[in-house]
Amino acid sequence: MHVGVYKKSQGRITRQLTFVAIALAVAIGMYQYSQSMISSSNTLRYGIPGVLLLIGLWMTYRLVNLPVFADFLIAVEAEMNKVSWPTRSELFRASLVVLFTIFALAAVLATYDILWRYLFTDILKIL
Repeated sequence: MHVGVYKKSQGRITRQLTFVAIALAVAIGMYQYSQSMISSSNTLRYGIPGVLLLIGLWMTYRLVNLPVFADFLIAVEAEMNKVSWPTRSELFRASLVVLFTIFALAAVLATYDILWRYLFTDILKIL
């Protein structure tokens, strides 16, 4: 059982962010658990979730330092460094294209809906 950090100089940011995300999920879960123990005494209401929180944080620390998972996170960070991110103007133009396409499709679908409703109600008298 290894306690140290596995390959501490590699994938540091990805491991830290993964730890924070999992730890936050554990903390929120333990908060919800403590809130569900309304009728219990304060010792039980905050003690059990507190101990479980510490266990969850330790397990999260161990998870991000497991060799298999740490190697995966190192590979993820290496691949993310290869991504060419768009500039602000490219992002703005691409967002405009997406928004225009969404509104155009919404207009087409609304037109089809109106035409089918007219066909079924006024012409065929089905609905």
